[in-house]
Amino acid sequence: MPIQILMPALSPTMTEGNLVAWLKEEGDNVVAGEVLAEIETDKATMEVEAVDEGVLGKILVPSGTEGVSVNAPIAILLEEGEDVSSIKADIQSTVSTNPKSLQMPHGENESLVKEDVLITSDTSRDDKNGLNPKNFSTSLSTSRDNGRIKASPLARRMAKHAELDLAKIVGSGPNGRIIKADIDQLLSDDKPSEAVVSKPILERPDTLSNVNYDAIPNNGMRKVIASRLSESKQTAPHFYMTVDCNIDALNLVRKELNEKVEGTKISVNDLIIRAAAIALKRVPEANASWTEDATLLYKSIDISVAVAIDGGLVTPIIKNAGAKGLQQISSEMKDLANRAREGKLLPEEYQGGTFSISNLGMYGVKEFSAVINPPQGAILAVGAGEERPIIKDGAVSAATLMTCTLSVDHRVVDGAVGARFLSVFKGLIEDPLTMLL
Repeated sequence: MPIQILMPALSPTMTEGNLVAWLKEEGDNVVAGEVLAEIETDKATMEVEAVDEGVLGKILVPSGTEGVSVNAPIAILLEEGEDVSSIKADIQSTVSTNPKSLQMPHGENESLVKEDVLITSDTSRDDKNGLNPKNFSTSLSTSRDNGRIKASPLARRMAKHAELDLAKIVGSGPNGRIIKADIDQLLSDDKPSEAVVSKPILERPDTLSNVNYDAIPNNGMRKVIASRLSESKQTAPHFYMTVDCNIDALNLVRKELNEKVEGTKISVNDLIIRAAAIALKRVPEANASWTEDATLLYKSIDISVAVAIDGGLVTPIIKNAGAKGLQQISSEMKDLANRAREGKLLPEEYQGGTFSISNLGMYGVKEFSAVINPPQGAILAVGAGEERPIIKDGAVSAATLMTCTLSVDHRVVDGAVGARFLSVFKGLIEDPLTMLL
């Protein structure tokens, strides 16, 4: 009998995702273990493999659809001897029992465009679900259906944001359908396109009129960042402690290491991770989280390191950092950062962590206070190393100082604990040979 392919849960907290692209077409043979589709979560785009074998009989949710609920049917797989006619009842059942999964995001629920099928609804509504699933009918679509331009939901939103006229775009998808790649091509083209429309002036009657601005839709990553940081500031009582670290010796040791070790370039950030890991080993009370029932003291030192990517940030984890040397930390960090920017991290590589580091020194930021990454109890914000005057032995001299600010959740990390951590960390940074032992 036909097998429903469901939207997978790619992480314990995932409730919905974006179906970026199908890598198989209707009618293609599918072998267990083959990659079927690319699914985008709030942090990464991941490949989804087939569990069963058969023929991809019908794609229920097209490429480019956003906000697909976990466990919602996205396609139907046919077993040997079955054909498309045998799954009409399954399609009707899917629409009847899962109307939400087949609605277009942002109100685009008047029609659901597939690669080769247009599922339309009449104007009847269902008060609870927004659409009455009994009124769905199926018909073949062409490049235009009753004047409607065929385009994926993602392509429509991209075109709207970029102010492109879909009527002037030639689609490269099945039956001339406009897909994400077509919009990407136009936006990357140096030549002005006929599809560009004039930029409207949006009115803001509550403040000022005739104000120009770009409205950038919040993607899943930005929504998750907003939700988690709001939760952190609202529930975790933050307080902050700052130290200035002299990194002249650290820079010298780093230079000597890089001259002697081939194939690996140790960065200042690698040394900071190593120093933080040792400091957490010596002050384990800072490697903790708060729960209503108990304070969790972690036995493993798993350091989340903030990495900026398009549209937000992700925090890949150096796991068991306290047991790793500089060269291993450096190698792992480079690999994680590269795959983070490519959206290829696995969920277990960025979910979890017991302590975070956010380094904005490479951007020239002198000092800042970071928001704790819940449920962790602390985060270290690292600024740029810069030459400043200091007084040593009663005389003014110059030194390269790096300002570091520790944000802690006062429910789990007391001031004395945070101060001890910073004292150990500062000592390691200023005498870097001790962290090589």
